Amino acid sequence: MNRKQLAAALAALAIAAPASAASPLMSGEWAQAACEAWNRDPVLTGQLVESGWVANDNGRGYKILQLYRSDCGSTPTAELRIALRDGKAACVGGGAPQGAKLDGGVDYVMSAETARWVEMGRGDYGPMRAMLLGRLGFDGPKLEAMGNMGPFANFLLLAGKVASTTGSCPGK
Repeated sequence: MNRKQLAAALAALAIAAPASAASPLMSGEWAQAACEAWNRDPVLTGQLVESGWVANDNGRGYKILQLYRSDCGSTPTAELRIALRDGKAACVGGGAPQGAKLDGGVDYVMSAETARWVEMGRGDYGPMRAMLLGRLGFDGPKLEAMGNMGPFANFLLLAGKVASTTGSCPGK
């Protein structure tokens, strides 16, 4: 097989092979990838230790962040668990919600319409504006969150950094 034939064969395979499918935004699969992206972000892994955010876990050893797209339902579909590991605020688990009882003084639940998650993921606006305009639903320790707006902005950017689809809802 010459180079031209090899190139044609590879092109045919690329067309026939399914593209690596991205998962729906805010799905358990998306949360796994978001967990990995979290751990590569020095603002999230560093500043959330410096501020004491990650240490506020009520002795449990981790914080829970649950997320969902409000136009897809009213219950969380993605979860990140954050813990202090090796001096960093590390994501130690990402996936579908595990059913743990949330602690309102420690854990967070955030929701937004799909279009708003996309806008926040692009960096069109940050968490303060999103909450003030009612674009981001938020339950959790508000004063703690207010003291961590810089890292929180980086967290919202994960919605744009982690490959996803928005044409279907998680689990549907």
